[in-house]
Amino acid sequence: MMTSIIENDLRRFDLNLLLVFHALMQERHVTRAAERLFLGQPAVSGALKRLRAAFGDELFVRGRSGMDPTPRALELSEQIGALLIGLHESMRVGQAFDPRSAVRTFRVGVSEAIAVTLFPFLLKRLASEAPGVNLISLDTDCHRVSNMFERNEIEIALGVFNECAQWQQQRALLDWRYVCLYNPKLIRTRGEALSLREFLAHPHALTSFKGELRGFIDERLEALGKQRRVIFSNPHFATQPFIARDNAVFVTVPDYIARTWSRSLGLRISALPFDTPTHRISALWKTAQQGDSGLRWLIGLIEQAAGMS
Repeated sequence: MMTSIIENDLRRFDLNLLLVFHALMQERHVTRAAERLFLGQPAVSGALKRLRAAFGDELFVRGRSGMDPTPRALELSEQIGALLIGLHESMRVGQAFDPRSAVRTFRVGVSEAIAVTLFPFLLKRLASEAPGVNLISLDTDCHRVSNMFERNEIEIALGVFNECAQWQQQRALLDWRYVCLYNPKLIRTRGEALSLREFLAHPHALTSFKGELRGFIDERLEALGKQRRVIFSNPHFATQPFIARDNAVFVTVPDYIARTWSRSLGLRISALPFDTPTHRISALWKTAQQGDSGLRWLIGLIEQAAGMS
């Protein structure tokens, strides 16, 4: 009896409306959702009207910058997103992925520094081996990644993830440590190794996502009874190599991005004159996507890029 009721309910509901709901949840804008679905704006507006009638809720209301989801829409988003991704993965399981003929867009969560290091290699390989494959890069970190997976905003994430949920899979890519980067024409040192005295003799530029002139390096120095002078703070890693190129300042960055900037800008890399921990970059994805041969292919390509960094 219950199965008959569900079938009757679904027969009266156009399941294509779920795609419209998902697009609206992702874009929060009718016009952008229409473009994403290759539909006209009136068609999406009409679909939204039918969705509201079906669920007995406004679902999306006009806000300052677009359409804001209601609490009911946020609740439905988890269920509908899981349904769509599960259906999508079921269709892909067992299908061979041929990069030469594949037409697909992967959405990758990644930090700026990792993207600078890995994506030039990835795009070069895609151009020659998978011309129909595209990448969309979205900023993420260990605090946001799980929510982005749950909202189906990304298919894979690259970063430092010390914890892995049971519904996630993780693969190590590379280990790294912090190093010091500077212009040897502007800062003269006695040798390749940097002494603590030399490290403290010049000002520093700091990458701070909190907008502060203090970071974990300063905590390390305090433990040694020392203090450095930080004259510039910026939340973006990509700013720092140009600061170091044109100014007599030190920047402390991960060694993998330091190698990229050193090759491109003629900067010198030195180990820090005190111990710092080793970190690991890994790839993270949903266990439910284990059967996705296309995603497995991309992970293999990312591993190759990490090995070249």
